[in-house]
Amino acid sequence: MDQFSLLKLNDEQILAANYPGSVFLTACPGSGKTRTLTYKIAVELQKISSHREFLVAITYTHRAADEIMERVENLGLETKQLWVGTIHSFCLEWILKPYSIYVPRLQSGFNLINQPDADAILDDICKDLNGPKITSLDCGYFFQNDKPVPISSDKEKHESIKLVLKKYFRTLRKTRKIDFELILYFAAKLLREHPPIASALSALFRLVLIDEYQDTKEIQYQIVCSIFKAGLGKTKAFIVGDPNQAIFKTLGGYPIEVQHFRELSGLAITELSLVQNYRSSSKIIDYYAHFSLSNVNVVAASEDKDYPSLITYNTTISAKFVEDEIVRLVRYSMNDLNIQQSQICIIGPQWQSLAQLTRRLMARLPQCDFDGPGMVPFGRELDNFWYKLSKICLSEPAPDMYIRRLRWSSEVLSALNIEGFKCSHSKSELLKLLNKIKIHEKKGMAYLTSYFEEFLCAMKIDIDHFPGLKNHYLSFFEHANRKIERAKKDGNELLENIESFKRVFRPRTGITISTIHGVKGAEFDNIIAYSLLQGVVPHYKDPEQLQSANKLLYVIMSRARKNIFLISEAGKRNPPTFILKNYNHQYSLPF
Repeated sequence: MDQFSLLKLNDEQILAANYPGSVFLTACPGSGKTRTLTYKIAVELQKISSHREFLVAITYTHRAADEIMERVENLGLETKQLWVGTIHSFCLEWILKPYSIYVPRLQSGFNLINQPDADAILDDICKDLNGPKITSLDCGYFFQNDKPVPISSDKEKHESIKLVLKKYFRTLRKTRKIDFELILYFAAKLLREHPPIASALSALFRLVLIDEYQDTKEIQYQIVCSIFKAGLGKTKAFIVGDPNQAIFKTLGGYPIEVQHFRELSGLAITELSLVQNYRSSSKIIDYYAHFSLSNVNVVAASEDKDYPSLITYNTTISAKFVEDEIVRLVRYSMNDLNIQQSQICIIGPQWQSLAQLTRRLMARLPQCDFDGPGMVPFGRELDNFWYKLSKICLSEPAPDMYIRRLRWSSEVLSALNIEGFKCSHSKSELLKLLNKIKIHEKKGMAYLTSYFEEFLCAMKIDIDHFPGLKNHYLSFFEHANRKIERAKKDGNELLENIESFKRVFRPRTGITISTIHGVKGAEFDNIIAYSLLQGVVPHYKDPEQLQSANKLLYVIMSRARKNIFLISEAGKRNPPTFILKNYNHQYSLPF
């Protein structure tokens, strides 16, 4: 297999992928970062000579993990000794599950609480709280120096949030549950207090790859760097990211400096960079270069680098007509610019308002498909067994979905095993069995209920004998029904037909609607971004207004291949985002 010709790497990508030591790689937008990671994995997999040697790739999102794994599998490589996933999944599988016996809090067993159940506990605690009104939405946190730090930008709420978190942690302890941040806390604690664990892991890992290093938390660096340090250079690092896109700082993200990484890891790591952009036109690259906080010179290398991009900025349209303008821009993109709907992305500031916008646009543009929030009443409960199963039952057994669905089948088998049900099926046998289940319900939740019943019958599982499966089942439907009732109370009808449900797990075919944070890592021909207002982008309580504004705008603009349509609507209390308004750019004329 000629890997170079298959993946079409350039010289700087080949240099990074073939570099024999550890690499700290700064990659500009559209530079083929994922392609480089894929080739690096392909090269290293073929060097493995022992069944006790593994490659680990840690990604920021499950979506990125799926993409990397699929690319490697499509090269025809054996992936038994490749592990790809988020840092939380890594800590669960490689640290907490094998070594939890060394933590008194976890010795008697533990379960991972899903976000809806955690929110319900937090909201219940908040009801009895004196002081400023807070809800579960205010209670996000991360650990720093072994102490929980509230994420809320409202500092006046921090003391109240800390009181809520104390009661929340006590509740989790009583019920033997942990949440995602506690996964990191206990993993770091184990590695710090029991050094032989880090040594054992370093002996297993030939290479650890970390994607999006600029969004990695300090506690996550502590976890992986304790493994590097224990390996005395045997475990290599391949670290990739772009500090210009470090927009998760308020959530604990930390774009580490290379020298600090050297000190933490004990590795002699080499700095390299990818500066050729294969995504955007020269005009778009020149535009978003204004918001860059580094001196990296991004080079246009796309086939469309000479595309006559439209970059418009509308500051006069009234807020009440923004939706009309978005509809007009979507139609203009498809009808006049010949842009496919799957290559259009609408970016807004908050998930809550985007859910309503998605439903309204679906009504106004019935000829279009959409990929946005609010389309189904269940969330991405990634560790809920029934969510894992729903990915298979709501996707079609098409050839282009086979590898992905086979991996989902493997996840279902693994989850069944964790819950104590020993299944004799292979992942392909299970997938074949699931493909035979035919449900004719037209409403989404009724469809899922019937499918799950058929699954239990086919597998001969009595759910009452498996408390974990039953608890996941009750949580899945309780959260969905609560979301349906809340939507009805607000005067919104969720789309309950089965076709809307099935769109969620299809390859992207419709218009994407997302926040700035949610769209990170994606790319589209056309970007439509609205509510670019001071106090919104960035949030008015962000402590680093200027830096955050530059990074958020940099992320928005660098998603686009061909055209950008920006809107800072008038008629609101907030003026346009200052650095955008004050950028003296020659925008395309209105059309």
